[in-house]
Amino acid sequence: MNSHAEKEIAMSWFKRSKEGITTSTKEKKETPEGLWQKCSNCKTIFSADDLSKNAYVCDRCNHHEKIGSEEYFEIIFDEGKYKELDTKLTSGDPLKFEDTKKYVERVKATQKKTGLYDAIRTAKGKLDGNDFVVAAMDFAFIGGSMGSVMGEKISRAIDEAIKSKCPFMIISKSGGARMMEAGFSLMQMAKVSGKLGQLSEAGQPYISFLTDPTTGGVTASFAMLGDINIAEPDALIAFAGPRVVKETIGRDLPDGFQTSEFLLEHGFLDFIVDRKELKLKLSEVAFMFRS
Repeated sequence: MNSHAEKEIAMSWFKRSKEGITTSTKEKKETPEGLWQKCSNCKTIFSADDLSKNAYVCDRCNHHEKIGSEEYFEIIFDEGKYKELDTKLTSGDPLKFEDTKKYVERVKATQKKTGLYDAIRTAKGKLDGNDFVVAAMDFAFIGGSMGSVMGEKISRAIDEAIKSKCPFMIISKSGGARMMEAGFSLMQMAKVSGKLGQLSEAGQPYISFLTDPTTGGVTASFAMLGDINIAEPDALIAFAGPRVVKETIGRDLPDGFQTSEFLLEHGFLDFIVDRKELKLKLSEVAFMFRS
């Protein structure tokens, strides 16, 4: 056998048997959705797993990505374990409100889209082995707006904290009152404030944690009533948003106006906490109140 024939045999193992690409589209493996995420501030790309392990904070620019109740519960409670309270409480429609869509239809559509029943979830779990009750808002549900369900769920969660003799925390992330419930929405400010008074009488602390954004009636009431008021870095905290204020006064606002840093400087907050250190700081605060 000559050398040319030997070479042909040796190389035949990788010869293409068919010309062209024969793998069907459905057989191709694609990158799973959500595997990578981009920082909304500096645009650095991270794996979703790395971002989760870093409490959804960019390790390049320290930007705190917006997260919901589920993520906060996983960060705060020991081993991410908790019992959700009053899970299926939903809004009624006593005013028969309708704008571009009937209110009941809007609620149902949002429930289907988000998998949430309303703009807040409440849960009880352990924080460093001690009972802890948390009410966390979800901005994805009609802008975290405050309706009758929010007031009722917070009130019931406060009752649970009183019963369990443990601290209570509200994580605020809201555009304010829910206009579709009008006066029923505004009544929740007084309702929750009154229940917080009962919590205080029972000798249990209320920790108010303000995140981006916290505005409107939530800011004007229970979000500022904490025994300890804390916030995430660079969070928008205001009654009226910057656009409304600018249009009202007719001039530009100072740099950093209505940020958590501005409020800390002017005495409205006790401290600002990086989300990566949130559980540690909450443990320290809870220990201080137990001492």
